[in-house]
Amino acid sequence: MLFDAGIHSTADARRLAQKRLPWMVFDYIDGAAGQEHGAALSAQAMQDIRLTPRVLRNVAARDLSVSLFDKPALRPFGISPMGMCNLSAPGADLMLAKIAQEHRVPHGVSTVASTNLETLLKASGGTAWFQLYFTGDGSGTLKLVERAKTAGYDTLVLTLDVPEVGRRPRELRHGFKMPFRIGPRQFVDFALHPRWSLAALVGGSPKMANFDGKDYVFDRTESRAAADWSYFDKLRTIWPGKLVVKGVLNPEDALRLREAGADAIQVSSHGCRQLDSAPPAILALRDIRAAVGPDFPLFFDSGIRSGEDIVKAYVMGADFVFLGRILLFAMAASGVSGLNIVWNLLSQEVSLTMAQLGVTTIADLKTQDHLWTCSASN
Repeated sequence: MLFDAGIHSTADARRLAQKRLPWMVFDYIDGAAGQEHGAALSAQAMQDIRLTPRVLRNVAARDLSVSLFDKPALRPFGISPMGMCNLSAPGADLMLAKIAQEHRVPHGVSTVASTNLETLLKASGGTAWFQLYFTGDGSGTLKLVERAKTAGYDTLVLTLDVPEVGRRPRELRHGFKMPFRIGPRQFVDFALHPRWSLAALVGGSPKMANFDGKDYVFDRTESRAAADWSYFDKLRTIWPGKLVVKGVLNPEDALRLREAGADAIQVSSHGCRQLDSAPPAILALRDIRAAVGPDFPLFFDSGIRSGEDIVKAYVMGADFVFLGRILLFAMAASGVSGLNIVWNLLSQEVSLTMAQLGVTTIADLKTQDHLWTCSASN
């Protein structure tokens, strides 16, 4: 496969995005909580997972498709809900919807998406899942639930790891706020990144499209701390479709959510954006899989940077993997072309890793027999 635009890895996409995005926008996308020790530890934990190659196995025909809630997905990875995607490039939400439709994978539509939830469900060909934040007293949240139900969504993703918005010093230093507030520093920032600034001027400044300021109001910094188990029970009662709970790192929470009626759990550290001291999500995935057993659906996001990382998540217990900021970097680097390049290189990397491990299907990955350990080498 031939890659262009100077993108041969997700690191290349990030490097190009850093050049093209205003500092404020890049650090909003790239930043993590606190001093970012957690992000570094998470990356190291992923890197430290070693896989065992096997030989003399016929792996000529490899299949990257999986079954997800009894529906076929043509790739073993989908799109995690991300707020304000159009900050990365004009029309980014629709680019993601299109690639989700093409590969029949979930497109997570954030509460704070920059394109409204109805448009994205249609653009994704019905593959979109709606992500929900509890805010304030929960009344506005329940309005969004009804709106998603009316629009035709069949899967709701409840994000629970943001009781309060984590402190991310990098974005705070640049004065990141939504909607934008332009001061001298931001003016200079935009002036030094004319390509992005002109595109934003033509396409219009990204806004939180699911809110009109009347019936639907959202404050990104508003407390979400009042959510409790009674709220979950109420949501489970009124939502008729699949309910995925995102942001779980504790096995005890996972077990209780399973008993309370969650259809799946998405193990996630919110991309290390919430708690600097949180454990690496990839290791929490292993522990939660051991707790809930082999059959309960577990999804994973956080820290995925390559096709090998996707494979590692499956080996550690995932039933599906979701991608986040690497897709935003791809679009910031080169628009829809960049997105397709990164999507295809991740697909190729997954396939090549499967060949090295001697497997032909994603289901064959779901065992820790593929993990290398010191004892296995003796």
